[in-house]
Amino acid sequence: MLRLPRFTFGVGDRFAHQAEAQLAAFERLAADGVVVAPVWNKSNREHTFIGSEPANVRAAAAAAVAARRWPHPWFVDADHIRLETVDRFLDSSDFFTIDVADSIGKPASAADVAAFLARHPELTAPVAIPGITAAIPLSAGASGGVARSYLLACREAGEIFRHIREQRGDGIAIEVSMDETDAAQTPPELLVILALLADEGVPLQTIAPKFTGRFNKGVDYVGDLAGFEKEFADDVAVLAFAAERYGLPENLKLSVHSGSDKFSLYPIIRRIVERTSAGLHLKTAGTTWLEEMIGLAEAGGDGLALAKEIYEYASDHVDEFCAPYAAVIDIDRARLPSPATVASWTGPQLAAALRHVPTNPAFNPHMRQLVHVSFKVAAKQGRRYTDLLVANRDTVAKQVTANIYDRHLRPLFLPSGPGT
Repeated sequence: MLRLPRFTFGVGDRFAHQAEAQLAAFERLAADGVVVAPVWNKSNREHTFIGSEPANVRAAAAAAVAARRWPHPWFVDADHIRLETVDRFLDSSDFFTIDVADSIGKPASAADVAAFLARHPELTAPVAIPGITAAIPLSAGASGGVARSYLLACREAGEIFRHIREQRGDGIAIEVSMDETDAAQTPPELLVILALLADEGVPLQTIAPKFTGRFNKGVDYVGDLAGFEKEFADDVAVLAFAAERYGLPENLKLSVHSGSDKFSLYPIIRRIVERTSAGLHLKTAGTTWLEEMIGLAEAGGDGLALAKEIYEYASDHVDEFCAPYAAVIDIDRARLPSPATVASWTGPQLAAALRHVPTNPAFNPHMRQLVHVSFKVAAKQGRRYTDLLVANRDTVAKQVTANIYDRHLRPLFLPSGPGT
């Protein structure tokens, strides 16, 4: 399989205009002494909304890599693919995020569960794992319950992986995503899931479990920080144990989905990664579409006018835009400014409301979340929107690069970063 480096970092570029600005942030981090591989990602749903194709993502990324002479690894992710959607990504992607959330909870047969437990008697009693103080509390009943809920999902992951490999060969990297579910997977459950995936022969290098707490789009984590720290550390230990015990890739690492802007988690993640020498994949980070809106607002003129129009349309269609993301946004409509109010704002005022600087009293997380999920409005503008991105390239690029480097890469990977 294509081997992923220790640190990979997902960046979305919905309108395929910011790849160079994104890459500039990784160059700055490399100059600081830490190389992180960018992974450009875009889901089938986003392609459908925008009217783009997976080939557009690779073309934009490759052009940026060539223009800036990036000498390090980079990847293109087929984001949240399923068997019915993967084929359109096969020619353009080398990183495949297999999403099996819809199959979680579909009950496996009693015979299949019994066969799994017979293959893995070590999972029918508490398991001692280096790095975790107490033994993982497993039993035949507990592991059987996990297998009953996850066996068919893991079997589906195996089917999708084999389909990809048949078409692409071994030059691929595999992630399995289980985060878009109602319940978090505990460390004991994660161990059983990894055994199930190993049985299916899936050589996953990253896995995205659902963590406890709220991972809302484009805003900070909401939850118990101490609880997350223990959970994340235990998951890291489980992955290292499972990789050795079940023959999974030794560089198997956690993937944090909806990881963008989880500022309160970054110092925690960095400490654990440094202490354990673990790897990390942070997916869909950087909120580039929002930085484009901020850049257009800062640019003034036609860019500011369009940013205000986009917000007005979004505020009139809150239900439509929020429904698909109901599980990952929390918007208090009473705290959304009226379109008339926003129409009176200057460019810096609108930019400050959207820019994720929690210490700035002008920042409005409710407005930010609404705009985050309203990118279809810009897509409907077509050339008007993208032409303004081109006309204001430098102003927009400045926002994109600074956001990824200052608010994401530095806190995650540099000990001297904000939040240390």
